[in-house]
Amino acid sequence: MNIVDLLQHTSEWLKGSGPNSDIVISSRIRFARNIDKAPFPHWASKKQSKQIAESIEDAAAKIEYLKKATVFKLVDLDAVDKQFLVERHLMSYEHAQKTDSKSVIIDDDEIISIMVNEEDHLRIQVMQSGFNLFEGYNIINKIDDCFAKEIAYAFSPEWGYLTACPTNTGTGMRGSVMLHLPALVMTRQINQVLAAIAKLSFATRGLYGEGTQATGNFFQISNQVSLGHSESEIIDNINGLIRQIIEQENQARELLLNQNRAMLEDKINRSFGILKSAHIITSQETTELMSLVRLGCDLGIVKEINRRAINELFIITQPAHLQKIENKKLSSAERDLKRAEIIRSRLNK
Repeated sequence: MNIVDLLQHTSEWLKGSGPNSDIVISSRIRFARNIDKAPFPHWASKKQSKQIAESIEDAAAKIEYLKKATVFKLVDLDAVDKQFLVERHLMSYEHAQKTDSKSVIIDDDEIISIMVNEEDHLRIQVMQSGFNLFEGYNIINKIDDCFAKEIAYAFSPEWGYLTACPTNTGTGMRGSVMLHLPALVMTRQINQVLAAIAKLSFATRGLYGEGTQATGNFFQISNQVSLGHSESEIIDNINGLIRQIIEQENQARELLLNQNRAMLEDKINRSFGILKSAHIITSQETTELMSLVRLGCDLGIVKEINRRAINELFIITQPAHLQKIENKKLSSAERDLKRAEIIRSRLNK
């Protein structure tokens, strides 16, 4: 598999299926692991980093779940390729920096991706469409067990898995759920919800995780601390919180339909109309308008397009995706033209 091959199919997290997929875009489980007696990536020498990467890549080649996976060495990728993988949520923005002795291992279904020498030696993540943390955990737990047979992990009986950042120490697990909450934003309840989330020691981030702001009514919610909690406790806590938010979003959608249906339908249909006719459109405007069209699709107001097709448009209209589609670098103005062309073509079929 090469980078371009990824354009030919839909990422697992964008399929628009799974439980509560009208509100929950995706569920992700991530494990942070380090090799015993080896310095953390930020402290390792170039020689040590190279040896660590080789050890992990050799171990991955022996794992059945990763038999069809591809190792992408970051030093071999250009800036567009790396941004492309970030846009698909297969690696973090931080991982794309300083590429020496770094790699990302991706299975052909884009369910599993493994960052090598990011903040920790191993960042294993599993993505699922919809509200499906338990299924993601079952998969990642098996992969983690396989790695543990090949690699001695840095582990303390007192503290658990040792990690570069203390907040990951313990289980080394972070569960995160990507939510689409347009009704809570439109009814101006979102700030109250986010404040309550913060008080419960959960983190709220944007579409691309740490360091990004929420745009297009998308919010990524995850646990902040893993020390002192088992994996099942962390998942139960996240699930309990997400169920409450889903209920609040559903209530807000009902409120809009019952009290402001004409306004809601107008906003959604105007957004759909702009997307179907625009000849120049920015990434930010696309995300905002697509968010409203997705809401319209979920509420039965927009019937010409389904959720999966909307999700696919979200990703293929991102800057690096546009450049991979065109197979050349595009200026910002050229991307705005190409983005509008693709959207018109998809929506007017």
